[in-house]
Amino acid sequence: MTRGLPILTRIREAQGYSLRALAAKVGMSYVALYRLECGETDPRLGTLRKLAKALNVTVAELIGEGKPARKRARR
Repeated sequence: MTRGLPILTRIREAQGYSLRALAAKVGMSYVALYRLECGETDPRLGTLRKLAKALNVTVAELIGEGKPARKRARR
């Protein structure tokens, strides 16, 4: 069993997504997303990329590495 992705849970909840809503947005079942968050399964890189894109964060942020991305200034 893995350690899970608690940061994913925090980001998802902070952005107001339910498990079902985020899972639907990235094309996976909410049970699969729940298992990722709890650490029952390890995510594939493609899944992490889809989740990161949907949440507008980096993959590194989802797995708890690196600093949050800075918002780029508009010119």
